[in-house]
Amino acid sequence: MSLIADYGTLLLLLACLFGFFMAWGVGANDVANAMGTSVGSKALTIKQAIMIAMVFEFAGAYLAGGEVTETIKNGIVDAEAISPDLMVLGMMSALLAAGTWLLIATSRGWPVSTTHSIVGAVIGFAAVGVSMEAVQWSAVGPIVASWVVTPVLSGLVAFGLFMSVQKLIINTDDPFLNAKRFVPLYMFATGFMVALMTLTKGLKHIGLDLSTNQSLLLAVGVGVLVMVLGISLLSRIKVDVEADKEFHYASVEKVFAVLMVFTACAMAFAHGANDVANAVGPLAAIVGVIQSGGDMAIGAKSAVPGWVLLLGAIGIVVGLATYGYKVIATIGKEITELTPSRGFAAELATASTVVSASAIGLPVSTTHTLVGAVLGIGLARGIGALNLGVIGKIFMSWLITLPVGAGLSIVFFFILRGIFL
Repeated sequence: MSLIADYGTLLLLLACLFGFFMAWGVGANDVANAMGTSVGSKALTIKQAIMIAMVFEFAGAYLAGGEVTETIKNGIVDAEAISPDLMVLGMMSALLAAGTWLLIATSRGWPVSTTHSIVGAVIGFAAVGVSMEAVQWSAVGPIVASWVVTPVLSGLVAFGLFMSVQKLIINTDDPFLNAKRFVPLYMFATGFMVALMTLTKGLKHIGLDLSTNQSLLLAVGVGVLVMVLGISLLSRIKVDVEADKEFHYASVEKVFAVLMVFTACAMAFAHGANDVANAVGPLAAIVGVIQSGGDMAIGAKSAVPGWVLLLGAIGIVVGLATYGYKVIATIGKEITELTPSRGFAAELATASTVVSASAIGLPVSTTHTLVGAVLGIGLARGIGALNLGVIGKIFMSWLITLPVGAGLSIVFFFILRGIFL
């Protein structure tokens, strides 16, 4: 126990610094995924995307980020098999390793998975630095499976949404009129889905525990509110005859651009809810162990402190504002050509998949989910619509993320152990 007694405050300060660095990386790389489709389809400018992300990433992280944080904090390693001293140093090395890899990937414009990075880093220090038994391998299985299942699921949902847009709006006699008729229903679905998941799962740690019926009613209310707001915005859009001469569906895409503002908000909220855990999960574990004076049982049971979620949320916003533009360009412009009607389908499919995963505490990769959705839309238009070279680079960066995260974590773990123990 001497490490925590002697260096508790210093370790806590370092852990907060590393946690903030990791959150910055999540913002710079992952939030850019969330906003890439909006910017790529020209529904939002980069400045507008950053403003929306600041508000909704923060809200998602703070209001609904607790459930997945618990999995990252306690679900991957066996707290009883690791001494408190090694747990603190290990989680610190995991944060530093994942943050370093995200900095490298972002500088090259690669949309990598922050979830892969942190899960790989946590497994790395526990398996090599402590023992193979310290990793809860049975819990790792569902997490790894979700990395394959979610992009496929998201791709299918995006494909279905895009085809529904084609059938109900694009391939009709009066696409503009039908866009104004059906887009409010998509707006309702966006508001309802995000509100329902947040109300049923996200608000417990801030002291609001609602029944299922109360949550359903409130979610319907939010959906209707979003729809009414959307209808009032849509009423201002008129047919642009000149633009329609150049591109037959220019006026229709203007209607979808309004919808994309709503799906971008949903996407940012869903991302904050799931991916803030990648930064604050290990930090919450460190804080729990240090505050309990090294008692792992108390540390494991302690709730995630509000200030830890707050630190993660601020780090995410700073990362996006300072360095997010590189990955935004990759997602928004280089995989396939996006218009607002295509981008909306990708964002709504991703937000639905990610928020659903957050509700059951499963740390899924937002990156994989969104890229899966964008691929689904590209495939709906035919394989020729996809930039296979860029996709190959993205898949390559995905494959190396987990081993790189684990390797860096092991190196940092031995360095920290050499300094402190």
